[in-house]
Amino acid sequence: MEEVEDPRTKWQSVASQFHEWFQPAGTDSTKISWLKHYLDTKFHIKDIGKIKYFLSIEVARSSNGVTLSQRKYVLDILTECGLTDFKPTSSPMAEQHQLDLNSGELCDDPGQYRRLIGELLYLTITRPDISYAVHILSQFKHKPRRPHYDVAMRVLCYLKNLPGQGILLSSDSSLSPCAYCNADWADCPTTCRSTIGYIVFLGSSPISWRSNKQSIVSCSTAEAEYMAMTTTASEIIWLLRLISDLRYQFADIGTKARGQERFHSLLGKLAISTSHAST
Repeated sequence: MEEVEDPRTKWQSVASQFHEWFQPAGTDSTKISWLKHYLDTKFHIKDIGKIKYFLSIEVARSSNGVTLSQRKYVLDILTECGLTDFKPTSSPMAEQHQLDLNSGELCDDPGQYRRLIGELLYLTITRPDISYAVHILSQFKHKPRRPHYDVAMRVLCYLKNLPGQGILLSSDSSLSPCAYCNADWADCPTTCRSTIGYIVFLGSSPISWRSNKQSIVSCSTAEAEYMAMTTTASEIIWLLRLISDLRYQFADIGTKARGQERFHSLLGKLAISTSHAST
């Protein structure tokens, strides 16, 4: 009987080689080529070159960095919903919206609403600007009504305004995390639970965001804000551990001498610059 190798053994082997070869200088073509070849011996991969389109996400490279957008995905949704000729709007949702579980007629096709909300949820991968609106609309997917569907159409009209808008991962950004969070105390008219929202930047690049209802009722604005900060802090801790696992240890530059490649890699991530021209 032929012995089958445990997939975990392959992964452990690849992981060990990855950590051995890959330092923060990811522009080393020799190491990249070696890793591709090594992965091919384990998993039989195919190199299709620089990524341009993956899982409905468009990848555009420039001197400023990498832009992730979903323009084709947005246009496909607009076509599916018959909104290609509708007038765009400048915001995804009215400031004083009054959506609840019981107002308005039930939708004739709840499945269409649920499918649309699923598409919008996937779109928030590159569009944090619609996160709050989609969070609100997703609360009514079990029993959607006409007012909910109308607001969903408004979100689509907003997307029609700039379908190619996305996030920029800056090429010269530092790797210092920065986060902002907020809470809207007891804003849910049904449960009195608060809504929290945060966005985390790595340098100047947005990499994580969230808008959702808190799991319990807060007794005060201060309590809701502290819960929002706790959720945000958990996300930052995870991010810092990820950076550490990738061996981005910035303190190395202040504790030991490094080779030129490692030194200049760390120097670039510290965003050190000069205000004087070279002489």
